[in-house]
Amino acid sequence: MQARFVIPGIGALALVAGLAAWREQPAGGTQTQVAPPPVPAVTQKVQVSTMPIVLTGIGTVQAYNLVNVHAQVTGTIEQIAFTEGQSVHPGSLIAQLDPRPFQAALQQAEAALARDTSHLANARANLGRYTPLLKEGYATAQQVDDQQSQVSELQAAIISDKAAVFNAQTQLGYTTITSPISGVTGIRDVDIGNIVQPSLATPIVTITQIQPISVVFTLPQRDLPKVQAAMAHGALHVVAYGQNGNTRLDEGSLLLVNNTVNPSSGTIQLKATFANPNRDLWPGEFVNIRLILGTQPNAVSVPLTALQQGQNGALVYVVMPNGAVQERTVSVGETLDGRAVVETGLQSGDTVVTQGQYVLTDGTKVVQVPAGDPRVQNSTEASQGMLG
Repeated sequence: MQARFVIPGIGALALVAGLAAWREQPAGGTQTQVAPPPVPAVTQKVQVSTMPIVLTGIGTVQAYNLVNVHAQVTGTIEQIAFTEGQSVHPGSLIAQLDPRPFQAALQQAEAALARDTSHLANARANLGRYTPLLKEGYATAQQVDDQQSQVSELQAAIISDKAAVFNAQTQLGYTTITSPISGVTGIRDVDIGNIVQPSLATPIVTITQIQPISVVFTLPQRDLPKVQAAMAHGALHVVAYGQNGNTRLDEGSLLLVNNTVNPSSGTIQLKATFANPNRDLWPGEFVNIRLILGTQPNAVSVPLTALQQGQNGALVYVVMPNGAVQERTVSVGETLDGRAVVETGLQSGDTVVTQGQYVLTDGTKVVQVPAGDPRVQNSTEASQGMLG
């Protein structure tokens, strides 16, 4: 009797053990899930260095001096002595007018001077003869007075003649038109054979001085106190960049802050001068201006590519010692040359993700790879495609 109950009990125990073992296996008969592999990412340590304090604005290049060359006398152009686009200097010949009418006027004035000079000499000689005769009673006082008056009149006439000669010489000199400044000639507006006169609105040519050269730019009026405070410590450095913001054109110094704020735009105009040795700055050109107010020592900075936009503002992904990233909100100050100063949120020694953060979330583990790694590029493109 007892043997019959032992065998069924053993079978029941085996069945229960088999069911328990079956239930412990994951669905599909696979093993326990494996953690996802780390995400490839390019990283960079936070940089601590002295950073310039910079204000940026957009400016227009202006000629340091600009001269519209006009004729100062009426005459016919006999010669154009410059080539369009030529560099000229003070005294360089621009154009020559027909000088013959002015030469004739000068000769007439010189002849009048010579005639009156001769008459004056004769009048003085007569006065010299009449004066002793008056003492001896052979000449009257009236004769001496008349002769003295004639001498005085001729002296005044000579002064007038000399002025006429000077004026004729000046008018003759105006027929030779020269450059008053150093600069570059523009397009010629008047040709040989045309009659020009001072009242003509069209200039013969326009000359612009480009070495040195000026740039007028604007800043928000809120920056005015900072600029004035910095100017109190000395001349401020200004750097001009091309329209792409990357091509460095020239370095100069701040000349002045305009004496009024534009009330309609709330901006202030500033003017800087540049030596422009390579002529990279050209009148009328739009440029980006960086006004350097000073430097900020021990500034924490990161590449601009590390910054992301979150719900609470700018954020970065900081790589922790265990390889996981931590999403951290930061406060950003000045930006310059692809870097941003981080005022709060980071410290020396932190490592931030600069590429590949598009697929990251707080706590994601990353593997650090060099810049240009194709895995980072692929992950970025994929994330951008999903976001789009």
